[in-house]
Amino acid sequence: MTERAIQPGLPEEPAEQKRTREAGARPAEGVRVLHRVVMPAERDFDVLKLYVDGNAVFGRRAADLESAGERVLAEQDGDTARTAYRPSSQNDSAEIIGRRSIVVPSGTRVSFCSYFNAFPAGYWRRWSTVEEVRLRVRVRGEATLLIYRSTGKGHLERIKSLHIDSDAPVEETVDLPLAPFIDGGWYWFDIIADGRTAVLDAAEWCAVTERTEPGTATIGITTFNRPKFCVEQLTALAAAGDVLDVVDQILVVDQGTDRVEDHPDFAAAKEALGDRLRIIEQANLGGSGGFARVMHETVESGISTYTLLLDDDVILEPEGILRSVTFADLARGPMLVGGHMLDLYNRSVLHVFGESIARYRWWMVPAAHTGMSHDLAAHPLRHTPWLHRRADVEYNAWWMCLIPVEVIKKIGLSLPFFIKWDDIEYGLRAKAAGFPTVSLPGAAVWHVPWHSKDVMTDWQAYFTERNRIVTALMYSPYERGGNMLKESLFITIKHALAMQYSTAELMLLALEDALKGPEDLHPSIVTKMGELRELRSRFVDAQAKSDLDEFPAVRRRRPPRKGRDVVPPKNRRAMVQTALLGAARQVKPVGSYPKTHPEALVPHVDQTWWLLTKFNSALVSSADGTKVSWYQRDPQRFWSLIRRASALHARIGKDWAPLSRRYRDALPGLTSQEEWRETFEKARRQP
Repeated sequence: MTERAIQPGLPEEPAEQKRTREAGARPAEGVRVLHRVVMPAERDFDVLKLYVDGNAVFGRRAADLESAGERVLAEQDGDTARTAYRPSSQNDSAEIIGRRSIVVPSGTRVSFCSYFNAFPAGYWRRWSTVEEVRLRVRVRGEATLLIYRSTGKGHLERIKSLHIDSDAPVEETVDLPLAPFIDGGWYWFDIIADGRTAVLDAAEWCAVTERTEPGTATIGITTFNRPKFCVEQLTALAAAGDVLDVVDQILVVDQGTDRVEDHPDFAAAKEALGDRLRIIEQANLGGSGGFARVMHETVESGISTYTLLLDDDVILEPEGILRSVTFADLARGPMLVGGHMLDLYNRSVLHVFGESIARYRWWMVPAAHTGMSHDLAAHPLRHTPWLHRRADVEYNAWWMCLIPVEVIKKIGLSLPFFIKWDDIEYGLRAKAAGFPTVSLPGAAVWHVPWHSKDVMTDWQAYFTERNRIVTALMYSPYERGGNMLKESLFITIKHALAMQYSTAELMLLALEDALKGPEDLHPSIVTKMGELRELRSRFVDAQAKSDLDEFPAVRRRRPPRKGRDVVPPKNRRAMVQTALLGAARQVKPVGSYPKTHPEALVPHVDQTWWLLTKFNSALVSSADGTKVSWYQRDPQRFWSLIRRASALHARIGKDWAPLSRRYRDALPGLTSQEEWRETFEKARRQP
């Protein structure tokens, strides 16, 4: 790869265009592909509805797609029925024969009103310089194409109809305005084989623009002891074909002890990617330290227009790389372009569409008018009105996020947060500097959903609490963070009531460290994980085992009074009453029997604080269902936690204004290349 001078946020201007501009003429325009219609990269039936709405199956793929299409045509049409129309049956299915090709049998209709293949016109209307989009299709056989649009209200409108009847491939184009999409909406088309079989060889949404030269990206993957996941992602990227035309480098920041390079399939991935792939090893600095390293290396190399951050535990739809880069290239100004999150375990579910911050609570919430965990197989795009309304976000999580190098140079690298809130803080910081974030439909990864992780009770609780407070200190518009401190205190009390003493202790440590000020962030990113492991080792509730038989039998000395089961509080008043009664129970000592036999077995789905506060001890399963911990009531520890929690929250409230100024003043230094370079040096692995 050769280095080239790049204007930040835009692709390099070709010499011919530069001469034309200097001569006072308008730069030459060309056609730029914005969004290609694609089929699933793998034969995964669970994801089909994300690509094609209608009956579709995976056909026989071949290197020669034209031959594959001809073979299917001959089999479906027959020699004597070539021009005869026949009604479709419920067994008729379109056959996917390539990454961009599908065969539609006679009498069958399929639609590309789907998550990956409809064109998100509302987002291009709002954020790009494009004013008109061109649908370009290449079809053979006999077909009718019906072109549709939707409004921001979810209303559907048919725009145009095309009929094609040709044995040879025919290319058709239709120019469509973006003006009506100010509130949102999509374009898409249906294809109907209304005589004999039709083959869609390719389709793409394009635009006439003077910005024809694409920007390029450095992909950065931060990984910790997930070599199999990481190597599989590298293998998928190697197979992404022309998507790699916009990729300069793939940086893997390996922070684990189970090294990516030691995985048996790494050598093949390395050979396939060649000089594009680079492995960087450093001590574990968490996601923020790994991604800060990617940002740093991207800026230092001076090669790429963007850096694209990817989690190590995701499956990527590679087309999202092209779509993100193209969207950023044609944006009205430099901006962050993020991808959506699909459920890794339930592949048709759109888990997160967009996110914002609830300012008064200072907590992440779904973007306005959006939903979570939406199953697109059961409720497709066509029948889901809220998906047609444009969703504006304040940040995008770093499971997939494209950041212009220009933005990094202006606002700095990630804060040294280790994990949690680093991506949120960066989005808020970028927004404050005039760089918005877009979560772009059609760019997405499959990622482990939140309900399969114990992020609120394990060691991550420390970083969630500390980084939430630090971020609020810098950006909250409310005095003393609005309701955040009160909510934080209540959460700590709930953990204590639920016998989750290790979690409550982690939250108190987070408060203490937030009070230390910004000077503690960089030094602690190298050492904090060791401290957290040592702290958790002192708590019974943090010790998990994989086999229930490793614990004593579940047994109660006395049965529940009158055989009554525990019922959830019906309203806020009942919830407060439950909390007060739970606190009152803490004045009673715990007998010896609950210390030798757990009183209940509580599945993870039921582990609410109001249920756990009814027991003296209980076995509680983990979110992923692999382990169990023994919670045991300890009144002395409970009251110690409550006293300290009250005092620490009061102190932060009292010191809020000066502490806020300290963090804000320190922000440029904390995120600078120079300070991060020193941290990277400390994290250097010894050979």
